[in-house]
Amino acid sequence: MITEHALLPVIPGREEEFEAAFAQAREIISAMPGFGGLTLSRSIESPSTYLLLVEWDRLEDHTEGFRGSAEYSRWRDLLHHFYDPFPVVEHYTPTL
Repeated sequence: MITEHALLPVIPGREEEFEAAFAQAREIISAMPGFGGLTLSRSIESPSTYLLLVEWDRLEDHTEGFRGSAEYSRWRDLLHHFYDPFPVVEHYTPTL
């Protein structure tokens, strides 16, 4: 199991629109092979920043399976225009 970590810098003033779009996008990602669950949290100190954590069975389920899928283009169309700058995505593996 790996965890995808992304801080999502949403353009200020577009938070509600982003959250509505993310609700639609969640259906896309949750149907992908290897998907294990996700949380989307909003920063208290920086309310235009969100923390996305996605659990995947394997790194390749995200990097090749999801990102290489036709469904990813719908995900991108729903969400990517909300970010400024574009988020950095990293992957983590449990150590303890």
